[in-house]
Amino acid sequence: MPESNLPDAVHKFYGSSTTLESGKRYRINRVVLEPGRRIMTQLHYHRSEHWIVVTGTIQVECDEQITLVHEGQSTFVPRCTKHRVENPGKVPAVVIEVQSGEYLDEEDVVRFPETGELPGSRSNP
Repeated sequence: MPESNLPDAVHKFYGSSTTLESGKRYRINRVVLEPGRRIMTQLHYHRSEHWIVVTGTIQVECDEQITLVHEGQSTFVPRCTKHRVENPGKVPAVVIEVQSGEYLDEEDVVRFPETGELPGSRSNP
């Protein structure tokens, strides 16, 4: 699908998110994480997430284990798992996020307060 044919992106403090497709128990998003930005620590009770890195590199903290995920690699976040993702690189990271579960709305996002910035990260609003 050419980028010009993508649905409208929703701009966020970390970059943008575009819903590509959704169904009763799944949603597929294209997420762009700008360099030095991160999504705050969170968990979901009713859904899991599978992230596939299309370009760039992301750093994933999943239950306090930190992993770098590079272009062409993926990672899985089970439901009820505390997690955070950030872009430690110098170019935007493009990630395809596949959410699956019984409830996919934003009310299922439990956010945790941030405890400090990582070296080189910009502060989130």
